[in-house]
Order: sequence, then structure tokens, then C-alpha cells
Amino acid sequence: MNGQEREAAIIAEVTEWISANWNPDLSLQAWREILVDGGWAAPAWPEACHGRGYTEAEASVVSRVFRQHQVVGAASSGPRGLAAETILAHGSDDQKKRYLRKILTGEHAWCQLFSEPGSGSDLAGSSTKAEFIDGRWIINGQKVWNTSAHHADYGILLARSDWDLPKHQGLTYFLIDMHQPGVEVRPLRQMNGHASFNEVFMTDAVVAAEDMIGGIGNGWAVAATTLSVERRGFSRDRSVQSFAGLSGRVYDEYQEEQRIANEPYTWYPQRAGRVDLILSRARETGAINDPHVRQEIVRLLSMRKGADLAAAGAAAMKKAGTNEVIPAGSIAKLAASEIARKAAHVHTMISGPEAMLAGSDSALEGTIAEILISVPAISIAGGTDEIQKNIISERVLDMPREPRFDTGPFRDIARNTADT
Repeated sequence: MNGQEREAAIIAEVTEWISANWNPDLSLQAWREILVDGGWAAPAWPEACHGRGYTEAEASVVSRVFRQHQVVGAASSGPRGLAAETILAHGSDDQKKRYLRKILTGEHAWCQLFSEPGSGSDLAGSSTKAEFIDGRWIINGQKVWNTSAHHADYGILLARSDWDLPKHQGLTYFLIDMHQPGVEVRPLRQMNGHASFNEVFMTDAVVAAEDMIGGIGNGWAVAATTLSVERRGFSRDRSVQSFAGLSGRVYDEYQEEQRIANEPYTWYPQRAGRVDLILSRARETGAINDPHVRQEIVRLLSMRKGADLAAAGAAAMKKAGTNEVIPAGSIAKLAASEIARKAAHVHTMISGPEAMLAGSDSALEGTIAEILISVPAISIAGGTDEIQKNIISERVLDMPREPRFDTGPFRDIARNTADT
């Protein structure tokens, strides 16, 4: 069967299944249970993990048919995808059985517990303690910049299990219950007025032995998978299918789910620079007639198109079965950062002093001002630009590694935290 025949067969099978099973009057939970049982919630996942073992290209065909028939898919908002992909790659059969289904149905929400106040972008410098006592792990420490932690059921956590090993070797990766008494979540207010992030304090929090993932001391390798998935997301279109105006319980509950899940991310388009507003703003203000402004707009749009082509190339490699995703993710992340800063510069050229104003009578009712104070975040989130440049230079360009001064036992390394 050639590619076209295979695609036609998938379309026919999905269409027939939708016709026999889709019912917008079901509850969202009930519908997704049917979806998972049918193997259509994540068709690119292995059959043993509620999928169909499809290629990425075949799975995209399924998604297209679902959109055409206005059928609600599996839960995917927030850090669920990070947790799911990590569990798929490194989890035990028991962990996959206990967690993956409830990620797809939306029953469990997740958050990411990586960054710490004292280590910045040095993820391997994590000092949150994990001690194995009486058959379970006891966690003590603080994490920060944790999106959606305030309504998460579980978190993916990187903690230090051995202080006598070098920093990259003494880390272990866990799946932690966020609703237990030893976990406290506090919101953080940002300078752009939003409160998307939290800081999380863990005091004698408990992780069961079976919720360690990837093996003791192998946390860095597991975290690399999580980060590669996260960094690829910076070049992804974050829009979701809207079912506004359609009647049915599934649609109503889906819209409410999206409202809650996406509230922390409402400013994310602004941190990306809003390249989509550039031409219309230039025309509205007359800045399009300034040759210098036009030249800067062309530079920006060229950068955006180049990033899109690079992302398409990385996606094609992934579909072809290439497993190395970390450099591709870093390139996409760095490109997104450069484009956002360039877009903020161009918006400032177009709007002039009005770019600094907020309120109903400001440029785009304050959207331009929000862009300017939100853009710096994209150069930090998911690893700073400097981290991405190191990864690209060493893993793509094969340049010599930077000299390191943080070797030896972690407990002997100078850091910005209290002595432990």
C-alpha cells in the first residue's frame, strides 16, 4: 500500500469510527474514555499505551479528520504533554498504566518542577533533596516558575538524591502528588500584570518508590527528554480548535477546560512578539511608508520564515524516525527568542512613545506595551539563550566544550544556596 492509499484507508477508518461513536451530548470525560478505548486519543503512541503505533504523519491525518468533523480530541493543554512524552520514553509499564490514560482523558493535570531560585538555568545545579527513607522518597526543597502548579494534580520533579556524585550524576526524576500536605503552592505576580507562575515549597513531601522514573541517578537523562519536548514547543502554534457556537455537553465542558487551562498562557502570544500584528500596525500608523521601517519589517519576516522552514525540517526528520531532538529543539527555542526581540524592536519603531502606554487609549489597548514587557521571558523560559547556544555549538557545530569549574562532588561546588 503506497502513501496515498494508506492515507485514504486511515481517513475511511477514522470517519467510520466517528460516525459510529461521536456524541456531543456525552460528558467530556465519558467521550474521552471512548476515544482512548478506540485508540484515537494518541494514535502515534504504541498500542500498549492506548495508541495505534502510527507514524507522526499518519497521526496528523487522524487529527485533520477530527477537525473536519468538529470532534473534540484528547486533553493536551498545559504541561500534560511534557509528562506524557517523558513517561512514554522512560516510564515503567506500571507508570504508563497508571498515568497515561488519565492524562489523555484530562482527569489529571500536571506541572513541571525543575527550576530553582539558587540555580537559574543551571538545571543540573538543582539542590532540592530526595532521601530514600523507610521504602519511600522524602523531598525537601523549593522550585520556582512553575506554570499551572496551582491546579495541578501531579508534577514532574527533578531532585538531588546523591550529593557525593558530580552534579549531573546525582539527580533523580520523580512523579509527585501535588495535593499532599507537604506541598505548598504560592502564586507569583509578573511585571506584565499576569500571575502565570508559582513557587512550590516541599517539606517532607512523599514520593512512593514506584513513582521514581528512569532509575536512581539517571534524572539528568530523563530531564533532557522533557526539555527537548518543551523546546520544540517554542516553534509550535499554540492555538487550539475552537468549538464556540456548537451545542452539546462535550463542547461546553471542553470550552471551560480550555478557559481554565489557558488562563496562565493568555500573554504567551505577546512574549513571542506578535509578528502577526506587524504589517497591519505599520499600515494603520503610516510607518509602512518609512523605508527604514520597511527594511526592518522585511528582516523580521525573513527571520520568521526561516524559523518556520527549520521547524518544518525538524518535523520531517522526526517523522522519518530521527530520534535526536535536543539540538533541533534548541535551534527552535533560540530562533523564537531572536524573533521576539526583533519584533519588539519593530513594534517600538512603528508605535513610537505610544508603545509604552497601557489602557484603552493606548496602542492596541495596551497590547503593544504588553509585548515589550513580556518578550524578555522567552529568552529565559525553557533554558536561556546562552544555554541554547552552548548546546548548538557543541552538538550541532561540534565545537569544543566550554571549560568547567563545577566538577567533583556536588556538595563541594559553590552555589547560591545555604549550606546543606
